[in-house]
Amino acid sequence: MASSIDRPPRPRHRAPYRAGRRAGASVRVRGRRVPAAVALVVLATLSGCGAGTGTTARDVPAHSAPGTAHSAPGTAHSAPGTADAAQGRPGTGVEARPPARIPGLGPRTRAWIPANARQVVVVTGRDKDANRSRAVLYEHTGSGWEGGPVWPAHNALKGWTDDHWAGDLRSPIGVFTLTDAGGLLPDPGTRLPYDRSEGFAVGGTGFEGEPLEGSFDYVIAIDYNREPGTSPLDRTRPLGADRGGGIWLHVDHQGPTQGCVSLSERHMEELLRTLDPDRHPVIVMGDADSLRE
Repeated sequence: MASSIDRPPRPRHRAPYRAGRRAGASVRVRGRRVPAAVALVVLATLSGCGAGTGTTARDVPAHSAPGTAHSAPGTAHSAPGTADAAQGRPGTGVEARPPARIPGLGPRTRAWIPANARQVVVVTGRDKDANRSRAVLYEHTGSGWEGGPVWPAHNALKGWTDDHWAGDLRSPIGVFTLTDAGGLLPDPGTRLPYDRSEGFAVGGTGFEGEPLEGSFDYVIAIDYNREPGTSPLDRTRPLGADRGGGIWLHVDHQGPTQGCVSLSERHMEELLRTLDPDRHPVIVMGDADSLRE
C-alpha cells in the first residue's frame, strides 16, 4: 500500500483556524498556467498520500518576480544544499555571502517562484523515476538565498511527473504554495494555520511493508489541486478528482509515498516551526534534471 489508506472520513475535531489567510497566487505547473483559484497542486482522491483521509492538495506553481527568471552563469547545475556562491574563506577577512539565486534551479523553474516568496523548500529527486530525494529550506536574507542543512526525503513510488493524474504514483513537478498545516499531534508552534484532528490517523503498511502509523502526525498541505486556506483534510478538488489531490509534506515512514514528500518527524517539526506565512513560503519539487530547466 501507499502512504495512506482509502477509508471513510473519520469524525474530527478541527482546531480553530487563524485569521488572516491570503488567497493563493496564480502559479505555473510545468508549462501550463493555472488560474489563481485553481493553481494549487491538485492530487486526485486516489493518488495523494492524504487521499484516504479526505485531504485536498493543490498544485500551483507561482509566477516569479521580474529579475528572477535569468540565472547567473554556472548556477543552473548546482545541486540544492551545496555551497554554490559562498566565496568567503576563513582567515581571509572576506565574509561569505549567500548566493543571489537558489542553486540547482534553472531559469524556467526560477520564473515560477512568486516574487514575494522569501522561504523556499527545494525537494530534488535523484532522477525522474526515483523515489528518494533530498530537501533544503532556503531563506532570503535580503542579500541572497541562504540554504539550511540537507534533509533526506521520500517521494512517490514511481518518481516524478509534470502531468500528474490520480493513481499514477508519481509526485507532481512544480512550484506550489504552502499555506496550511495540521496533524494528529498538537501544534508544535507553527505560524501556519494548524488543524489538529483525529482525521489524520492512519494505519496499515506501505509499499515496502513498513508501518504507516504516525505518518500524518504532522503534515503541511502542498497547494496542488486544493483550496488554500482550508484544512489539509478538505476534499475540494478545483481541477477535478481525476487530477489527484491530498499531496502533502508529512512524516516519513521509511518508504515511498503515493505522491507526497516525506521527511523525518524531527525535520517536519523544525519546518513547521520555521515556515512563516508573512514570508510566503513555497515548495519547489521535482527531479534534478527538470528543476535545472
